[in-house]
Amino acid sequence: MCPQDGALMDAPGPAPVGAHAVLTADDIRRAVRRIAHEIVERNHGLEGLVLVGMRTRGVPVAQRIADAIQEFEGQPVSVGALDINLYRDDIGSVDRAPHIQPTEMPTDIDGKTVVLVDDVLYTGRSIRAALDALTDFGRPAAIQLAVVVDRGHRELPIRPDYVGKNIPTARDEDVQVLLQETDGEDEVRIMKLIPEPER
Repeated sequence: MCPQDGALMDAPGPAPVGAHAVLTADDIRRAVRRIAHEIVERNHGLEGLVLVGMRTRGVPVAQRIADAIQEFEGQPVSVGALDINLYRDDIGSVDRAPHIQPTEMPTDIDGKTVVLVDDVLYTGRSIRAALDALTDFGRPAAIQLAVVVDRGHRELPIRPDYVGKNIPTARDEDVQVLLQETDGEDEVRIMKLIPEPER
């Protein structure tokens, strides 16, 4: 889920209500397969290609893309996992310490084409943090970005290369990407956020 790009997952905030589905499991499956085809086409094959999922839900999405590529190309693609919590620019703005998960790079990324994968693109601040994190692991020849949902409201000049679905949203809405691997089901929902009462 992505309550807000640029906010820690367990940070206090408005409570979501009135969820309605905007993408079904079949929609997500089709989006992943389309992204997989676009990645192969844009990069003229798989040479030097590495997929890196941003924790948490970017990781299973990256693996699904890799599985789809292997299905129609007959070759495996390296998949890594990146935790960006220590690189975020909002750590000091919340009370809770960030929950750090392991970063796993399956190969040296120097000179490779890295496709960062995330569930929702919003302000762009999480992607900025991911770019900073990647530089600790090497210097890729190129970095591309794939997301399931682009909801708009960018605060930084960051633009995805591959998008499952553009979903216009209001700032008082929350986009949740649910995945079988993390949530037991596949669905994308939009919820209205209700501000917390003042104390």
